Amino acid sequence: MPTPALHRALTEVADPHLRPLPDAVAALLTELDAPARLGAHLRAVHDVAARLVVGVAEAYPGLAFSAEQVLFGAATHDIGKVAHPSELSGPGSEHEPAGYALLVARGVEPCLARFARDHGSVAYARLSTEDLLVVLADKVWKGKRVPPLEDEVTARLCAVDGEQPWEAFLRLDDLLERLARDADARLAFQARHPV
Repeated sequence: MPTPALHRALTEVADPHLRPLPDAVAALLTELDAPARLGAHLRAVHDVAARLVVGVAEAYPGLAFSAEQVLFGAATHDIGKVAHPSELSGPGSEHEPAGYALLVARGVEPCLARFARDHGSVAYARLSTEDLLVVLADKVWKGKRVPPLEDEVTARLCAVDGEQPWEAFLRLDDLLERLARDADARLAFQARHPV
């Protein structure tokens, strides 16, 4: 049974509406006695990733990527902060390899655990499309825009159907602006939950 604070973070009706985390991820957070702030953050990023996946798939049906991997990656990307709780409210990247190790130790396939390790990478050209979408969701959930990241995503979108970069960027920009509109509400939701 999760602590009352974690339970609220995982189930509270939020404005805007936030999807629940996958059951397996919620169970893992409960097992790890994760801080409520982490549960709230993962839920917010997972929700944005789900909306991002739908938007990208609708605009670029020929883009090959695994929505399931993106959603799992978004739901677990910061799981290593269980071991490094100071990084919930401050800078740090020790949670990245710790998250990968934690997931692999619990039987998660390395190809899925990698999101915990790689979501802080800025070597965007080396990342898979799934990784890029997780990184993008982890930025735009709070309204942050990262031009080099968006440039790489735009390049991947152009490669699908030969669209001009400016056209792909305008589509992506429109989607990201729509997702960023609720950033303040998501930040407020996260802030209501203790570290």
